[in-house]
This record gives sequence, C-alpha cells and structure tokens, in this order.
Amino acid sequence: MGSSSYQKITILAIFFFVVVLGVATTTANGQMVCKMTLGDFLACKSAATPPNPPPPSTACCSGISHADLSCLCSFKNNTLLPSFGIDPNLALQLPKKCKIPLPSQC
Repeated sequence: MGSSSYQKITILAIFFFVVVLGVATTTANGQMVCKMTLGDFLACKSAATPPNPPPPSTACCSGISHADLSCLCSFKNNTLLPSFGIDPNLALQLPKKCKIPLPSQC
C-alpha cells in the first residue's frame, strides 16, 4: 500500500472517529467536516443506509446545500463508510435527491 493510500485511510479514520465520537463533544457551534456539522451528517445517515433508505430529510438537504461537495466526493471510495452502515453509492445519490448538482469530477 503506497504512502498516499495510507495517508487517505488515516485521514478517513480520523474523520469517522470525529463523527462517531463527536456526538458527545459537539458544542452549539458544532464541529465541521467538509462544511457539514455532525448534526448534518446524522440527518443524512438514514437516507444512506441500506437496504431501503427513506428520501433525504429537509435537514439533510439543508446540510448538503452548504457542504463542500468536492470534499465529500473524496470519501466515495473509502472502505470505512460501510463499517458505519453507510452505503457510499447511496450517499452519493443524496445531492441529486436534494436537487443539488454534484461536481463533475465526483
């Protein structure tokens, strides 16, 4: 495994550590990843969880509307999302379902 791959996995592991454990430590201002707060991510989790996810909520779409989608696209091929019950393919469908265009390179 190259150092670039190792670095990406390390960054993803840190990201998900913050998301999962951040529930207990998030303040009113919230921690942000890709311009989304923990609350934004949690609002979207059910819509990206198989087998039959509901449509994204208004809160989820609101979070996605101000997110850095290029940053979020960098998580599409990671192996950690499934370990949290999130299907990367379903997650990538959320912007479209919220009528928000994805970056062309995503």
